[in-house]
Amino acid sequence: MSCTVKIAPSILSADMAHLARDLDRIAGADYIHFDVMDGHFTGNLTFGADILRAVKRVSDVPCDVHMMVTDPDHMADWFLDAGADIVTVHWEASTHLNRTLAHIRERGAEAGVVLNPATPVSLLEAVIEDVDMVLLMSVNPGFGGQRFISGTLAKIRELRAMCTRHGVSPKIEVDGGISRKNVAEVVSAGADVIVAGSAVFGAEDPAAEVEVLRELGSAAARGDVRA
Repeated sequence: MSCTVKIAPSILSADMAHLARDLDRIAGADYIHFDVMDGHFTGNLTFGADILRAVKRVSDVPCDVHMMVTDPDHMADWFLDAGADIVTVHWEASTHLNRTLAHIRERGAEAGVVLNPATPVSLLEAVIEDVDMVLLMSVNPGFGGQRFISGTLAKIRELRAMCTRHGVSPKIEVDGGISRKNVAEVVSAGADVIVAGSAVFGAEDPAAEVEVLRELGSAAARGDVRA
């Protein structure tokens, strides 16, 4: 695991009326987390590919597109065409996961798989060598501002051990309920990419909050107990 933790602010918590301004405020982030919801897989409807194109016009930060949709095979190309740098699809929604991951990679993006809180890590054994990222949801997907599910910590540790057994090192991203209060604990369990929505955009200074989260996480990755 890298000792420099990466921060991916989720624009689900940004002010859509002032999106360019909010993107400028997180220009120092490592990724922009872009939540795609189709109103079926989750109980919410969010962003289409045109919004991603708009984000790419005004920001150089790589876009991490999280597809919470019932048919990722049908929709993935829309976001790849719009400039997605990473595309993650849910294990729960993917009928032919290996093929989907391969297609995303063939299109030139990094490919990842997402697990909901109740989905066991063991189901990744067959694909762990084919992914660039694993995203573990630490809340039930659909809405921002939820409380972190503590059982996620054991899942992160289990996933890190699986990666070690297979000799691979995909990014391990965790999304949901993470703030400066628990980021060190999440990173200590094995995460190296942190999604933060409300914690960043709800802060008085989002840019400073990104730096605080990165430093707290990186200190934990180094084993600095003061984190």
